[in-house]
Amino acid sequence: MLEKRVALVTGASRGIGKAIAQELAGDGIYVVLNCSAHADAAEAAAEEIRQAGGEAEAVPFSVDDETQVKEAVDGILARLGRIDILVNNAGITRDGLLMMMKPKDFEDVMRVNLFGTYYCTKAVIRQMVKRRIGRIVNISSISGIMGNAGQANYSASKAGIIGFTKAVAREMAGRNITVNAIAPGFIDTDMTRAMSAELREKAAAQIPVGHFGTPEDVARAVSFLVSEDSGYITGQVLAVDGGMSM
Repeated sequence: MLEKRVALVTGASRGIGKAIAQELAGDGIYVVLNCSAHADAAEAAAEEIRQAGGEAEAVPFSVDDETQVKEAVDGILARLGRIDILVNNAGITRDGLLMMMKPKDFEDVMRVNLFGTYYCTKAVIRQMVKRRIGRIVNISSISGIMGNAGQANYSASKAGIIGFTKAVAREMAGRNITVNAIAPGFIDTDMTRAMSAELREKAAAQIPVGHFGTPEDVARAVSFLVSEDSGYITGQVLAVDGGMSM
């Protein structure tokens, strides 16, 4: 069994997930980077961590496929002997006004964002219970707190993650396993960079601190929630949003 702590970070090929993986590796944690559609990018991100002196590997699987999730987690446990930390970050968007939203667009977002969180948590939780230690951080969104026009599917999935977080936190509280959520606001990623300059300006005007956050802002919050210092914190939703949702 690997002696150092092991973290599985889903959706880690770029953006927030990649920043989380890099931050945890910098904390001395062995990081398993997951992605589905961008396996090469995940491997490149893992190589960056190794070049910087950390330990990491990339494991591609689709979080919305329960069989793939279970097989991947079983493989990680067979090789490394443990998963101490799970960060459910993988997510997609299929934006559109509700009147024109296709059922498949609603279902796809729910399956990746919410079902993916369920499948991955279920797959890792038993060995955490057996070892009586674990940290789970689910990446929600301020859209799951405030709602967002044109994102009925995304907002529903992220609100579901918050409810899921609180329920599982209650189930696991007596087993030394904490379960928390982070709700990022507008973060400077490929997704927000695709917004028009006008939309970005309007979005920034809604943020009390006056600017978008960075993936590293979210990563540092994750680092704290998986640390020993956060052992008395569970079932919470930490908004990393520059004050937007207060």
